Amino acid sequence: MTDKCEMPDYVPPSARIREILKKYKRIAIVGLSHKPHRDSFKVAEYLLDHGYDIIPVNPNRTEILGKKSYPDLASIPKPPEIVDIFRRPDAIPAIVDEAINAGAKVIWMQLGLANREAAQKARNAGLEVVQSRCIKIEHEAMEKNFRG
Repeated sequence: MTDKCEMPDYVPPSARIREILKKYKRIAIVGLSHKPHRDSFKVAEYLLDHGYDIIPVNPNRTEILGKKSYPDLASIPKPPEIVDIFRRPDAIPAIVDEAINAGAKVIWMQLGLANREAAQKARNAGLEVVQSRCIKIEHEAMEKNFRG
């Protein structure tokens, strides 16, 4: 296993990313921290403030941001639509496997994260994949374009 992150092999165009963010509202955040200074916490808080249903996935917490936290994707009672990954690169393949089994529609690897093999596996299973993009930044851009 390695911590080395790859470059994305493909990222959907901005218009498709906007469609994903408009269509899907249940987001499991894998690796969500309970610490307010961490990026995952800031992203989750932002998404909650913008009407998304956040599902924390952190085996070390029972609740984050007032939401029940789950130890893994398999434990979530209702399938997440988007699985947003905030974990080390070597954890991505197993998370993608869990997301496929959980019935997710989209794999979202946060800014700086990409795994071409796992991305291709997800696409082969019918999931859409966004690599090395911040869901908060993408949503802010969508909102700015909508207002502007």
